[in-house]
Amino acid sequence: MPAWRRRRSLFRSTATTVAAALIVFQLITLAVASYYVMLPIAKRSADDLASLIVLSAQTWVELPPQTREDFELELAKRHNLWLFRATTPLPEVSHDFLPYLALLKSALQARTGEPVEVKTTQWEQTWFWVEIPSGGHMIRIGFPQEHLGIRPPLAVLLILAATIALTLITAIILARRITRPLARLSEAATRIGQGNTPESLPETGPEELASLAQTFNHMAFQVKELLANRTTLLAGVSHDLRTPLARMRLALEMLPQESDPKNIERLRRDMEEMNRLIGEFLALSRGLEKEAEQEIDLSQVLQELADHARSEGAVVKWQTPTPCLRLTGPMALRRILGNLIGNAVRYGAGNPVSIELDCEQESVVVRVLDRGPGIPFDQMESVFRPFFRLESSRSVTTGGSGLGLAIARQLADANGWKVELLPRDGGGTEARLTLGR
Repeated sequence: MPAWRRRRSLFRSTATTVAAALIVFQLITLAVASYYVMLPIAKRSADDLASLIVLSAQTWVELPPQTREDFELELAKRHNLWLFRATTPLPEVSHDFLPYLALLKSALQARTGEPVEVKTTQWEQTWFWVEIPSGGHMIRIGFPQEHLGIRPPLAVLLILAATIALTLITAIILARRITRPLARLSEAATRIGQGNTPESLPETGPEELASLAQTFNHMAFQVKELLANRTTLLAGVSHDLRTPLARMRLALEMLPQESDPKNIERLRRDMEEMNRLIGEFLALSRGLEKEAEQEIDLSQVLQELADHARSEGAVVKWQTPTPCLRLTGPMALRRILGNLIGNAVRYGAGNPVSIELDCEQESVVVRVLDRGPGIPFDQMESVFRPFFRLESSRSVTTGGSGLGLAIARQLADANGWKVELLPRDGGGTEARLTLGR
């Protein structure tokens, strides 16, 4: 499936939604605080500094010349404002935009009635200068950037970083609290689908999730009881049917010699078919029971199955590769592979059947390939339903009961494997069994 069509996980969707909502909320909060709190404070501060600058310039002009130097020193010491009488223009250098300077310019213009520029110079540190004409003199008053005590870019960066970090952490915590119980529920449902009995889910947390866990635990118990009852019922029915079947077989053998041999043979075949169907019903009922695992060589298993098919007249292409050891259920594996090989031989139109084995570290893939009429694409999954048969492509007289692939699928699900049918280029079907991931 293309990446753009994959559905996002609930955890990712929840975390993204919560994070987006919190980030938007934080940005709105920051904007409101900036406009109604920080901006008025900044305006008041700029107005106070503009008032001090204008008053200092006017005071300097009104003082006697012999006291101006003392005033300049006192102004620098107490307010960190350096006052000079401008005689040469200042070399202005570019500087990052500071909103506070725009507020200061506006406040200075309001107090002097004339446009006032705030110039920036860079020596050992950044200085800001204001030139105010007063009493026939051009008074220059400057102050270092540290006098403002503000760093808007750094402040904005730290606020945004803290907001995003706290928002993401909060979103992850909230999303995990919601999705973790659902993930456990999904895992437990998968185990039930494989025929295993999962551990009871903890019935804790919010009321809705606790109620969901309680309902699921009750359902899991009911499913377990239902499967056990089904197995017991079918086993009992098969036993009860085989008893009269044995009596019928005995009565058939005791018929007089003058009985019609054709009728006797027909009855014998019917009873064998009934016995086979009873066996398949019982195998279907036990399909969800997981088998104890053993270490086996898949190459050896496939060699035995290929030799058995050849002994019955089939043409099977199989070359034994290197050993492929895996810890798995041997009976279930043999049953599935035997069914897939048998179907390929039966419905392969007499063409050779090929078996391939890919033994990787993470997974094992077995492919059974035939050149038969194939299966319509829209019925690739239907053939795994019990008693389903393709009348148009699979002969009724040569076909089975329609339980073989259903049993194979149930055994594969019970062991965590995957069995599927795929069309082949040039005609035919590929039956693929995947063990592992």
